[in-house]
Amino acid sequence: MTEPGGGAQAPRRRSKLADYAAMTAPADDAPHAPLGDPRPLATPPSSPTTPASPAETDARRRRFAGALEAFRETAVLVPVRDNGWLTADFGGVRWILAFSDEAALARYALARGEGREEWAYQTVLGARLLDVAVPEAGLPCGVALDAADGAERALLLPPVTGIVPDACAVNR
Repeated sequence: MTEPGGGAQAPRRRSKLADYAAMTAPADDAPHAPLGDPRPLATPPSSPTTPASPAETDARRRRFAGALEAFRETAVLVPVRDNGWLTADFGGVRWILAFSDEAALARYALARGEGREEWAYQTVLGARLLDVAVPEAGLPCGVALDAADGAERALLLPPVTGIVPDACAVNR
C-alpha cells in the first residue's frame, strides 16, 4: 500500500510489520546487500591487548570501503515519524535509521515492542542520505543501517571525512 508523502515527496510505502514477524531472524547464510562480505567489519584482534596487524587493518578497510560503496548504490528503507525520518541521538550525533529491507525494519520494530503497528517508510538511495540528508541536518549526523541486527550485521556510517561531504564531517 502506498500513500502520497505530501508535496513533492515520493510516495511513502506503509507496511504492517506484523506480517513480517516470521521473517525476523536473519539467516546466517542470508546475503546482506550493503555489507556483502559476511565477516564482521570490526573483527577484534585475536587478543584484546594485541593490536591488529597491518594486514588485518588493511583487510578491514577494504571490507568497509566495499560496504560503503554498496550502501551508496542501494535503496534503503527509512521510517517516517511525525513528518520526518526516524532518527536517534547518541554520543552527540544524530543517526538517521535506515534498513536494508522490510524484515530488518520488522526486527527493529519488534525490538522496540512496536511490531504490531503499521510503519510508514520511504525508499531512499544510500548516496542521497549521505550526500544530501546528512548536510541538511545542520548538526553532526550519520546513518545507522539495520540497527537491531547487532554489531556483526549493522553498519554505522559516522559523519567523518570519506563517508559524508567534507563540509559536514566532524574530523575535517
